[in-house]
Amino acid sequence: MKMRTFWAAAAAAVGSCVVSIAILGVPGAESGGGTLKVYNWGEYIDEDVITQFEDETGISVVYDVFETNEEMYPVVEAGGVKYDVVCPSDYMIQRMIDNNMLAELDYDNIPNAKQIGDDYWNMSKDFDPKNQYAVPYCWGTVGILYNKQMLEQLGVPKPTSWANLWDPKLSDEILMQNSIRDAFMIALKQKGYSLNTSNPEELAEARDMLIQQKPLVQAYVIDQVRDKMINGEAAEGVIYSGEMLYIQEQIEELGLDYDLEYVVPEEGTTLWIDCWVVPKNAKHKENAEKWINFLCRPDIAKKNFEYITYSTPNKGAFDLLDADLQNNKALFPDIDDLKNAEVLQYLGDEVDDLYNEAWKEVKAE
Repeated sequence: MKMRTFWAAAAAAVGSCVVSIAILGVPGAESGGGTLKVYNWGEYIDEDVITQFEDETGISVVYDVFETNEEMYPVVEAGGVKYDVVCPSDYMIQRMIDNNMLAELDYDNIPNAKQIGDDYWNMSKDFDPKNQYAVPYCWGTVGILYNKQMLEQLGVPKPTSWANLWDPKLSDEILMQNSIRDAFMIALKQKGYSLNTSNPEELAEARDMLIQQKPLVQAYVIDQVRDKMINGEAAEGVIYSGEMLYIQEQIEELGLDYDLEYVVPEEGTTLWIDCWVVPKNAKHKENAEKWINFLCRPDIAKKNFEYITYSTPNKGAFDLLDADLQNNKALFPDIDDLKNAEVLQYLGDEVDDLYNEAWKEVKAE
C-alpha cells in the first residue's frame, strides 16, 4: 500500500522477517536523548526527517518496516521486539485497541496534534472513538486509475462505476489489488452493501462476483499497479489515491503520450487513514510522543508529503503547499462530496475468517 519497489523486493527477500535499519544520529545520542524503535510501512517517511529528528532531540532511532497490517500485527502482539511507535491503518488500530495493545496518548506531550484537521479526527473516531490512541498521519481513497487512450481503443467508456471492472472488453487489462478487504469492497459497494458487512450472504455474493471477474484480471498486485500503469501494461488498475502525485510527475517527466486519470466510482469507496500509535509495552513512550509531535509540525509534515506523496491530514502543512497541489482533487478530495465512503473497521476474528475463506475461494478458482 505504501511501499515503493525497493521495499517490496526487500520484504520478499526476507519473507516474514522484519527489515531493520539502524539510523543513528549525532554521536552520543544513546546516552543523551535515549532511543526510539519505530515500525512503519516501507518508504513511508523521508529519511532526512528521521535524521533531523535525531539531530534536534538527541534521540537515536532504530527503524523497521513492514509490508502489510497483517504482517505488522503479530510482530507487535508477540512483543519480541518492543516497538515504541507504530503506524497501522484504521481497522488494525481498532483491533489493537480491542485487544488492549495500545497506550493512551498524553496530548500534553503532543501539542502539534492541533495541526491535524477536524475532519481527520472525526474519521479516526470510527476506530478510536475518543481519539485516545491514534494521531492521523496520512489518508486517502481507493479508486480506479485508467489509461484514457487505451480505453478509447478498446471501446470502453470512462469508468464511473465499479461495474466497469467486469466489462469483458477489458479482458487481461485489469489490475486488482491483492488485498482481501479492498477486493471485497469493490464487489460489495457495487451491490450497494457496506464494505464493513458481516453478513455471510452478502459476502457470498461478493465472492461469486470476484470469481466471475477473475478471467478478466491480468494480475492481483499491490504496489506494482503504479508502475504497470505507467508502463502502459494495463488499461485499468485499482489503486490508492496517494500514488497519484508520483504518477502525474512520472507522466510529465517521461513525456508519455497517454493520459492516466483517477476516479472514485459513484457507489462509494474506502476512506482510509493511517495513524501513529504507541504500543502498551513501549519502553520509551515519551520519546514516541516526541516523535509524533515532531511529525505533526507543519514544516516536517510538508516535507514528508513531498517525499511520500500520500495526502496529509495536517492543516498547517496543507496551507504551505502550492495552490495546484491544494486543488488536486485526486490527492485532496472534498470529504463531504465522497458519497458512501466508509472507513474500514475491524469486524472480529470470526468475520475475518469468513473474509479469508471467501478470498481463498476467489484465488483458487
